[in-house]
Amino acid sequence: MYFLGIDLGSSSIKLAVLDANTGKSVGSRTVPDHEMIIKAPQSGWAEQDPQLWWEYTCTGIKKLKHQGVDISLIKAIGISYQMHGLVLTDKDLNVLRPSIIWCDSRAAPIGEKYYQEKGATFFQDRVLQSPGNFTAAKLKWVQQHEPELFDQVAHMMLPGDYLAAKFSGVAQTSKSGLSEAALWDFKKNALAEEVLDALDLPRAVIPEVVANFSHQATIAPQIAERLGLSKDVAITYRAGDQPNNALALNVNQPGEIATTAGTSAVIYSVTDQDAFDTENRINTFLHVNNTETQKRNGVLLCINGSGILYQWLRKILSTGKDELLSYDFLNAQAAQAGPGSAGLNFYPFGNGVERIFNNKKSFSGLQNLDFNRHGATHMVRTACEGIVYAMNYGFEVMQDIGAGGHSVKATKANLFLSPVFRDIFVNTTQTTLALYKTNGAEGAARGAAHGYGFYTSLNEAAHGLELLSTQEPQLELKQQYTDLYQTWKNNIQIIE
Repeated sequence: MYFLGIDLGSSSIKLAVLDANTGKSVGSRTVPDHEMIIKAPQSGWAEQDPQLWWEYTCTGIKKLKHQGVDISLIKAIGISYQMHGLVLTDKDLNVLRPSIIWCDSRAAPIGEKYYQEKGATFFQDRVLQSPGNFTAAKLKWVQQHEPELFDQVAHMMLPGDYLAAKFSGVAQTSKSGLSEAALWDFKKNALAEEVLDALDLPRAVIPEVVANFSHQATIAPQIAERLGLSKDVAITYRAGDQPNNALALNVNQPGEIATTAGTSAVIYSVTDQDAFDTENRINTFLHVNNTETQKRNGVLLCINGSGILYQWLRKILSTGKDELLSYDFLNAQAAQAGPGSAGLNFYPFGNGVERIFNNKKSFSGLQNLDFNRHGATHMVRTACEGIVYAMNYGFEVMQDIGAGGHSVKATKANLFLSPVFRDIFVNTTQTTLALYKTNGAEGAARGAAHGYGFYTSLNEAAHGLELLSTQEPQLELKQQYTDLYQTWKNNIQIIE
């Protein structure tokens, strides 16, 4: 019993095939072999071509086959995807414009305008937050700025919905997806029609709404034949990348917390409350296992400038070299500088507006740079420190609204591969960190197996999940990192 998981990120697409009987992956691929391009036609914009996502996905499936995986045994597909993106198609599922992805800032003023006009109480009662820079605000931007194109729109979808539609030929979205779009009414447990009315957006563009775990659709016969999959393969799971990362780590019950530091950095806490921050610095969405009888929400903080900052540093420090320096080299460089990076501070806010500042921009870059003291080692370490400090800034807000905790799970990947980054994280947040061997694609495959009915519970779906290590904060470093973080926090500069 094989299940295919697809994790659509902004840098790459990862695929994994899970043998549900053993709970282990039998094959995985990452495509393309370079980081996917994010186009920025104007400052603050971020777009990608959805058709490329589909082409890369097909390539990944073919590579799994060439790797020796018997893809004809795949029973169902699960899809994880970059959250908050907007994909617009006509009735035949033809893409009408590039996707406006998660880190695109153009719609933030629109979200703020309607939040002020309609009132905080209205939006917080219904969607637990401002429409901010989420998918609904992006849809409104297209309606206002590209009216002729908007008239052609038949379906508004999130990135994972589009991939699912390419497999099945059917436009759908999920309840949790609508919550990511600021279009789920937590009070009525239904599509937020009053929010659509407030933004003067048509209901007709919202596709069929399906549960996260369910027999959502069957693969189209021509797609099955083209890819070498069984014609009976079903799509049985879809979720945003952060709820899915939590599922991959078996973080599904109140008080459990997951974190990740890929392109962006996230801390995600599960709660049974409709928790929200009145200043909209963190956000609440439906978790994958929310039902009408069991409330499960995910409280999420997101820092846009995480792995993308590390990518930027890698390119800068590789200037003039024949090939890019490895991330292992960067991690080794960071280890050569001590805590505090000899007074150098990095503010990692160069990837659009930040939610933790209520969708405002903040100074991004180095502070206290001394040409006679600081070198590459300090620059790399202070980047790691700045990313963790920014995460901790949001984590404090989560603690304030009752969605914090003292134990966190993460995949040993991306920045959590770095021992220095992990040391900074546990000693700044004062949490115990548990590292697991998994990834988003494997999590999506486990979700597909549960949605198919092979696993009867999410605890059972965690069968085979491997714990690699745990790390506790060091008492002797607590005050040092408390002081370093406070100094960094006191010098944040918000740009109105």
